Amino acid sequence: MIELGGQAPATDLIKDVTEADFMTEVVDLSQTVPVIVDFWAPWCGPCKTLGPQLEAAVTKAAGAVRMAKVNVDENQAIAGQLRVQSIPTVYAFWQGQPIDGFQGAVPPSELEAFVQRVVAAAGGAVAEDTGFADAVIAADEMLEEGDAAGAAQTFAAILGEDPGNAAAFGGMARAHILLGELDQAEAILNGAPAEIGHAPEIEAAHAQLALARQAADAGPVADLEAAVEADPQDHQARFDLALSLAASGQSEAAVDHLLELFRRDASWNDGAAKTQLFTIFDALKPSDPVAVRGRRRLSSMIFI
Repeated sequence: MIELGGQAPATDLIKDVTEADFMTEVVDLSQTVPVIVDFWAPWCGPCKTLGPQLEAAVTKAAGAVRMAKVNVDENQAIAGQLRVQSIPTVYAFWQGQPIDGFQGAVPPSELEAFVQRVVAAAGGAVAEDTGFADAVIAADEMLEEGDAAGAAQTFAAILGEDPGNAAAFGGMARAHILLGELDQAEAILNGAPAEIGHAPEIEAAHAQLALARQAADAGPVADLEAAVEADPQDHQARFDLALSLAASGQSEAAVDHLLELFRRDASWNDGAAKTQLFTIFDALKPSDPVAVRGRRRLSSMIFI
């Protein structure tokens, strides 16, 4: 459930926006509340499915996020400026900049996770009203303090009482990742109920597991830094350096190198830099400054 200070009328939450008021209803409005923009067209079949489902997810957020619907047939200049090449395309704006987005139809559960991620990135509160919030917070603090074993036990106890608690599933997986028990972490995530399979906490744990598995192949940071310094055009060395930095917990430095690689050659290795960036972003908390700044910088490169 997304916790808010108040609830806005549905007519204020979702609006049809044109080129004439895009600046006001999206860019300016996003200075104070995140705005999700749905690019659609009357002839687009998937749009007819996605649109109402996205509206439902936005309405459920009860004012934490707004939605702008842009008909690309009638507003081609805006679509062209944002490089909308296929529809449906959805972008989320915060403080005047696109911070997240996707193309094509996705399941309703992923739409809700997307909306929650956008709200959290803008500093909103996302929580599950399960009655175990305090226990989850305590277990998370154990993890941050390095007590992975204690955290795993606490998360397991929560799941014993609340088998559908996504935060506890994700937390227990993260605890086993910290313990180096990657196969156990994967088994935990695979055992999560289908209805919470796309919850943000589960997806974050999956991303952290992917980073942990990459760490096994990461080279020494010092050697890779020397290789990049010797040849800034060595894309593979820069990519490997980013992997190594991420594996050692230096997320910000890893993001910086991946953004630099994307700037130099966005299509290198089938867009590997962008893919890896999203893996790191997903592994971090949505409101983590590294993730928020990284998404903004990546979006600015894409939309320029």
